[in-house]
Order: sequence, then C-alpha cells, then structure tokens
Amino acid sequence: MSAGNTTVERALAAALYAETDAGLDTGASLLAADPSSDTELALRGQELITGAWERGWQPADVIRMVRRELAEPHVRLAGELVRVQLGRYEQLPPRWREQVEALEEPSGRAEDRFTRATAVLELYRLLLRLPAIEPVGPVPGATVHAPPPHGEPKALTRIRALLVKAERTEFPDEAEALSAKAQELMALHSIDEAVLAAGGRRADGPGACRIGVDAPYETSKAILLDAVASANHCRAVWNGDLGFSTVVGFEPDLEAVELLYTSLLVQGTAAMTRAEAAQRAGGRKRTKTFRQSFLLAYAHRLGDLLAATARDVSSAASAADDTLLPVLATRAVAVADRADEMFPRTVRTRVRGAWDEAGWQDGVAAADRAHRAPGRGALPPTA
Repeated sequence: MSAGNTTVERALAAALYAETDAGLDTGASLLAADPSSDTELALRGQELITGAWERGWQPADVIRMVRRELAEPHVRLAGELVRVQLGRYEQLPPRWREQVEALEEPSGRAEDRFTRATAVLELYRLLLRLPAIEPVGPVPGATVHAPPPHGEPKALTRIRALLVKAERTEFPDEAEALSAKAQELMALHSIDEAVLAAGGRRADGPGACRIGVDAPYETSKAILLDAVASANHCRAVWNGDLGFSTVVGFEPDLEAVELLYTSLLVQGTAAMTRAEAAQRAGGRKRTKTFRQSFLLAYAHRLGDLLAATARDVSSAASAADDTLLPVLATRAVAVADRADEMFPRTVRTRVRGAWDEAGWQDGVAAADRAHRAPGRGALPPTA
C-alpha cells in the first residue's frame, strides 16, 4: 500500500509497518477523529482479505490465526470482513460455505472510535503479514467442474452419530465400542468410494484440507491427527508455526478424518481430565508433565489401533473381491504423489519433553478404551 494524503492512507502508513504501539496510537487517533474515513478503511480491509485468499488462506484459517494472535474483538472484526467480502459471490466452494456458516454472529456491542480503530489496525497488520501457504482447493470465483454432492452421505451421517454418542457416554466400554464401529464404517465407506471411482462413477483426484492443531500440547494433537489420517488413507503435514496440519487425501476420506480426529480429541481430553483428577485424589500432584505424557501416549497408541482396524476391513474386503487391492494401491500412490507435490521438503522431528510414567500408562489405557488393537504411531512430517 502506497502512502498518500487521505486519513486512511496516513493511518495505515503509521500503523501497519510499525513495531511499536506508538504507530498504532497515531493511526487510531487519525481514524477516530475522521468518521468520513470509515468507508475507505473498510475497503482496505476487503483488499487485505482478498490478498489472504490469493496467498492460500481460507476463512477458517484466517479466523484461527486471528484468535491465536489477537483477541475476540479482532475475531469479530475479521468475521465481518469475511462475510462482506464473500457475500459478493453467488457460489462458494463447499468448504468455504461451511466455514462462513460457522462464523460467529456480530455482537452489536458499542465501542468508542479510538478502541475500534486500534483493533482494526491491529487486525490489518496481521492480515498484511500472513505468509503464502499451500492452497488446498479452489478460491471463490474459480470454475469448479464437479458440482458438490447434495447432502451428506448416509455413511458419514451414521459415523457422526456414533462419535457423538461416544463423546457423551459416561461408560468407557461403550465409548470404545462406538469409536471402533465408527472407524470400521469409515474404512468401509472409503472402500465403497474407491470402487465407485474405479468404475468411472467418480472423477475426483486427491484433495486437501487444513485442520487446526492448537496449543496446548499441540505436538500430541498433531501426532493424533497424523494417526487418524494414516489409518484413513490420507497424509498429514503439520505446520507448528501456523497452528494447523494439512491433510491430503480423497474427499470422502478427508471428511472422515475431520470427524474422527475431532471426536477422539474430545474423548482424549475428557479422559485426561478424569485421570488427572484420580491422581490428585490419590495424593499425587500432577502437572503439565502428566498431561503431556498422557496425550502423547494416547496419540501413539491410537495410531496402531486405528490402523489395525483399517487393515482388517481392507483385508476382508480384498479377500472377497480380488480386484480391490490394485484400486486401493492406486489411490494410495495418488495421495502420496499429491502430498509430495504440495510439500516437497518435509522433515520428521523427534518429540522432546518431560516424561511422566503414570501419565503415559493412563494415556495408553484411555486409547485402548477409545478403540481396539495394539500399536504405535509416529510424529507427522512438518512443512
């Protein structure tokens, strides 16, 4: 943005590139004193949001980053910008529609002009500095050749219902059975979709989506997401600096990964809270180390538990249909190629941190209750 003579141009020049609060205060004072600048300021916000789309960001990514780096008033302002900017399009890509629908409604609370101007400038400064990231789908206005399907597949509806029950039940054995059944259905759903694609009734290739991996304990959460992705024929690449993982796979599998990861994270967090309470009731003080060890063990253990279920389902289906194995192998290669194309330079890192034996044992036990079968996962690659 070039400097100029309007109030907005002078305010942005003072605030957007400043590293201190003095520049923000100067810019906010200029804007607060000139109500006629509001329209131009809003237009500059639309330009910045459009620039974020062009650099690979989607609405949920922007809101996640604003929430991570700033505060709730900034999140509301960002939501307003997104709604207005995307309201210009008659149609949006499916994931964009869902993300816009998930935005919080405007609060309508009153703010003095200086406070609001300060928040706007802080938000604009963040938007301006968002780096370019790998695009994971079409942007608004792009031509989408395959129309989105109408409604959710019945299999995903059943899976969603099972996972909701697993999250709500107070009985570990029931949660175990429900989560195991959900993974079983996911594996079958993936096979059904692969067969349809091989028969020419699906013309899709691998796609990608981003899933937030938020602090605290983001390493353990990234490992859990990687385990869920691997078990469901996807690849996950974690960007710890920006707080998300990119999951690469075929669309039905991406939907399943989002569902299962979210549910298992809810179940694991609840189990960790119960385990920590039991430790404290026994007179043993537990801290961050206990929680880190618990979630890390939970994620590692679930890696093989999920993979074992997926392998069992695939083996049974392949035994019944000897044409299935080449189909699944072809899709696996396509996913790997797409992931390598998007992320040609990934690295694997070691997990570092304190160790708590009780936390690890309780995490393994919680994973066993959440699912069935033995095993270990691995830290996902990072971009």
